[in-house]
Amino acid sequence: MKIMLVMVVVLFTINHSFAQAASYTSNPKFENEINSVLNYSVPVISVHDLKNMEKSVLILDARETEEYDLSRIPDAQYFGFDDPDFESLDTINKDKPIVLYCSIGYRSEKMGEKLQEAGFQNVYNLYGSIFEWANAGYELHDAKGMPTKKLHTYDRKWSKWVVNPVIEKTW
Repeated sequence: MKIMLVMVVVLFTINHSFAQAASYTSNPKFENEINSVLNYSVPVISVHDLKNMEKSVLILDARETEEYDLSRIPDAQYFGFDDPDFESLDTINKDKPIVLYCSIGYRSEKMGEKLQEAGFQNVYNLYGSIFEWANAGYELHDAKGMPTKKLHTYDRKWSKWVVNPVIEKTW
């Protein structure tokens, strides 16, 4: 039953068009930035949809170690970008739903493409990624699994897209 619910949510998400994906944030300028860097080669999922199903999917962080170590989406596993950890997926069923994220979605889309090439069937890119997760007010965890308000924003240019006032930005 749980698997069926996940699949219904996933199929619903796949059917969203590009225009609907742009409504996944409340900031039109951020949407424009996201849309300018994504190719939509990997289906997107909203942070709200992921929040509702996070326990039933594999969440992979496609950022670098220093970003992941500072904070992450709860239950996310490190995957990386420059040197992705494909070995960590050796025991994962190719049909399991996988959601990747990074800062805004560019790196996670690239890693999603690689997973698709490796035969994974249900790969999704988190639209707006961890920045949108933080903007939505969802909890971040530190390296010890404890709640944190810190977020690595990659660099000064990208930090402007984190608008949640309680988030402490680092780059």
